Amino acid sequence: MLIEARFNGPPGSGNGGWSAGIIAAGAGLAHGPAEVTLRRPPPLDTPLTLADGTAHDPDGTVVAQVAPVPAFPVEVPPVDRATAEAAAAAYPGLVDHPFPGCYVCGPAHPTGLRIFPGRLPDGRTAAPLRAPADVAPATVWAALDCPGGWAVIAPGRPYVLGRITVVVDRLPEPGDECVVVGAAVGGEGRKAQVRSALYGPDGALLGHARATWIALPPA
Repeated sequence: MLIEARFNGPPGSGNGGWSAGIIAAGAGLAHGPAEVTLRRPPPLDTPLTLADGTAHDPDGTVVAQVAPVPAFPVEVPPVDRATAEAAAAAYPGLVDHPFPGCYVCGPAHPTGLRIFPGRLPDGRTAAPLRAPADVAPATVWAALDCPGGWAVIAPGRPYVLGRITVVVDRLPEPGDECVVVGAAVGGEGRKAQVRSALYGPDGALLGHARATWIALPPA
């Protein structure tokens, strides 16, 4: 398994959702339901090996753990594309982003997914997504990542993904105009519990996730 450098999240490490999707695929769980717990920032362009549900780097350091899980319900309903586009226009990450080069939600990534989750009046996030030409299950894992995080990220309060559990119902076709939504559902201390869902052009569910995000300590 390899997380290519272009699929970065925070500088020097992989986007959490994409990395989790690659690790799940390596375990034969690309479509889930599967849970991936990140134990350290996923290294880029570094071969990873998987044994007994644990991914290691070449030095033997544990990067992540993956396991199948029971099915779980969808918790974030869809919105129409016009609503998602209006929310994305007010995406706070356009002016204040902790990791502007993120493959999924970074405005400074030249070839990223460019998912810009803006807040809805009810506190959910929403954003449009045009499916890339090279759609893979990890694309859905990645798309389900940041929209949940942006339901809790605030200026001066960055978060990173700690654990994500995903079901991929089906892949979008290249060029499909999709919508992704996220929501915060709870948390304690530095941990936030979020949910997300990806819907296709016809409103059909493509995948959904639950995740734990971890607030970084103050600089």
